[in-house]
Amino acid sequence: DHCLTANREPLMRIILALIAVPVIEIALFIELGGLIGTWPTVGMIILTAIIGGVLLRAQGFSALRKMQAAMAEGGDPRGPMAHGAMILVAGLLMLTPGFFTDTIGFLLLTPPVRSAVIAWAGPRLAARVVSSAQAQRGGGGGPFQQADAGPIDADYVDLTDGPRRPGGSGWSQNPENQS
Repeated sequence: DHCLTANREPLMRIILALIAVPVIEIALFIELGGLIGTWPTVGMIILTAIIGGVLLRAQGFSALRKMQAAMAEGGDPRGPMAHGAMILVAGLLMLTPGFFTDTIGFLLLTPPVRSAVIAWAGPRLAARVVSSAQAQRGGGGGPFQQADAGPIDADYVDLTDGPRRPGGSGWSQNPENQS
């Protein structure tokens, strides 16, 4: 019963957004159309879609290059991947006709806004993933508690029989010991 009520909150937020966003867009269309006319309003929607598409393409390729560079250097690609995901969300918002979604999409194309959203959403998303995994396993314990899977059969090679290199992690074989 607890799992059913816990899963309703995100669903309710999605349903609320699916109702609220079109209502906001319609209200903005009516207001702006009344101020500047129908065809200028339609022209602005088309213009923002074109500008958004150009920015999306440039920012998307930039994020892809940063992710590839991080991976090539052996670095952590999570930051560029998160920015790439946010750029994708921005693109989807900008493909949706409307001024409200275009504004949010344009904001997400600016790196400082993306960084702020990632910093805010990252810990919340991680907490949801951990709690969801715990609920699927049957609850209880911390995020590192293993389900009782019985004995684990594994093969290993002892790499400790040579002199250790200073600063070595112990996880890899020393280059001096390789034949």
